[in-house]
Amino acid sequence: MEDAPGAPSSVTGEAAYPIQRLLGFEVTEWSEGFARVELALDPERHGNRYGIPHGGVHATLIDTACGFAGSWTGDPAAPRHAMTLSLTVNYVGQTRGGRLIAEARVSGGGRRSFFADARLSDETGALIATGTATLRWRGGS
Repeated sequence: MEDAPGAPSSVTGEAAYPIQRLLGFEVTEWSEGFARVELALDPERHGNRYGIPHGGVHATLIDTACGFAGSWTGDPAAPRHAMTLSLTVNYVGQTRGGRLIAEARVSGGGRRSFFADARLSDETGALIATGTATLRWRGGS
């Protein structure tokens, strides 16, 4: 399946979905237990009223990376989907660069749910936020 016209490319091979189109992030790396999600910042779209990236953008990137990290199957014909049960985000720094990078790794789980930890940084290496998520695989996936 091709990305939607005008949508960011993605290593998932799936068409961009609504929040992805809205924010403009890309899944740039995806493998067993790991995912990287990146976003080129646009102050007109991602800024809060103070002119810095909105914390909800940070949380969305962390949540997305965590979900993808636990959803790898290696087979595009057999997708696996997850939903977030709990998400904790700790804001620890301020963005210095123009690109946000969320990297998540699965840290544990069982038959129906999993845990993932994420770090959000910018391209300068500055740590912006960390996150922990509890997710559940959706039925039928």
